[in-house]
Amino acid sequence: MTLSLSKPALRVALGLIVVTLLLGSAPWWAGRADLRLIGEFMSFLALAVLWNLLAGYAGLMSVGQQAFVGIGGYMLFIGVIWLGLPPLAAIPLAMLVAGLAAAIFAPLLFRLEGAYFAIGTWVAAETVSLIFSAIPSLGAGAGMSLPVAAVRSIADSRDGREAVIYWLLLGLGVGTLAGAYALIRSKPGLALMALRDNALGAGSVGVDIWRTRFWTYVGVAAVTGAIGAVIFLQKLRISPVSAFSLTDWTVVVIFIVVIGGIGRLEGAILGTLAYFILRELLVDYGAIYMIVLGLAAILVMTVSRAGIWGALESRFGWSLLSTRRHRRE
Repeated sequence: MTLSLSKPALRVALGLIVVTLLLGSAPWWAGRADLRLIGEFMSFLALAVLWNLLAGYAGLMSVGQQAFVGIGGYMLFIGVIWLGLPPLAAIPLAMLVAGLAAAIFAPLLFRLEGAYFAIGTWVAAETVSLIFSAIPSLGAGAGMSLPVAAVRSIADSRDGREAVIYWLLLGLGVGTLAGAYALIRSKPGLALMALRDNALGAGSVGVDIWRTRFWTYVGVAAVTGAIGAVIFLQKLRISPVSAFSLTDWTVVVIFIVVIGGIGRLEGAILGTLAYFILRELLVDYGAIYMIVLGLAAILVMTVSRAGIWGALESRFGWSLLSTRRHRRE
């Protein structure tokens, strides 16, 4: 008896390929503002998918993911300015250091549970932010900018640089979604789904809960670091306030997953779409923007704790990214 790739999985793969090819051609038909908007959408989609893996599958309700966005961003600048690396070569460094930081945090944070774990991740993120704020050679609280020569090394023209960064963000967005889907359909993914459905039951049938959560936490942190590096490569400037922003890199991501549907990959896609639509509609209303987002989250959770996608799935039986396994003799 063997496991085979189902027709839904093949449709997902083909769909991702078509979407990637279509969006990949955007530099030839979209304006600069459109490229930045699509790239930003992809970065938040990737962050939402990653946080969903943590909270929706591994049961790790982190409110400190801004630590890894900031670490990734700063490691890009450190790699370029201190080590003389080309900007693109510094992205793997950002990924590595963010993963190592998570490996250091994990044994300490995993001693905590529930709300205490959430608070612990926030404290860890604030601690990292304070450390970077206290380093004069990194601009301390004022931050720093990428050297002009390093920026020009990405591509000769500004349009070329915009296209390269856009492709990086597109690759991270689609790649993170595809990687998460492949992970959940794999054997380690079975352990994650078991943790999502019943952590105690998963442990009773042999799932190593600590090890599964550890590698999920480290892997998510590493990819988050890479995303942070590309985000600040596009911005060309970094500071502790922007790099370790709780609102930008964690609160918004939690909102996306909560309204979209926690514990489902489709929820991250739908939640990101909902967030960008609301943001574009409310962009001229200042502080009311955040109030409306909060009310929207409360309303969705009141109607369906499984989010918008959970309600649609329950009502119509929809499954865009099916993770069911089909066996054949």
